Amino acid sequence: MAENTIYKPLIVHSAVYKTEYTRKYENRIKWEKPDENKILSFIPGTIIGIQAKEGQKLKEGDVILILEAMKMHNKVQMPFDGKVVKIYVTKGEKIPKMHLMLEVERI
Repeated sequence: MAENTIYKPLIVHSAVYKTEYTRKYENRIKWEKPDENKILSFIPGTIIGIQAKEGQKLKEGDVILILEAMKMHNKVQMPFDGKVVKIYVTKGEKIPKMHLMLEVERI
């Protein structure tokens, strides 16, 4: 071991370890808790149908829009009982992964 090595704490569950971090680990994108009110695309694709309107109240599981990806139609469903606040996509639009599609709120 090098004498000038800097050890940093690494917490796994409640155990604390002292270790060396790699440059890749230091520069990684830090995880943040997702905002449950913002629905992002989980895969790149094309919006082929929008079933809801802004301001519409929906029940958990209701289809909001349909995203076509790899020749499959993926139904984007309401995650909880709530209301569609804003729709950021249009029919026929091609979107990348992690694109903001909708904003919803609990009622």
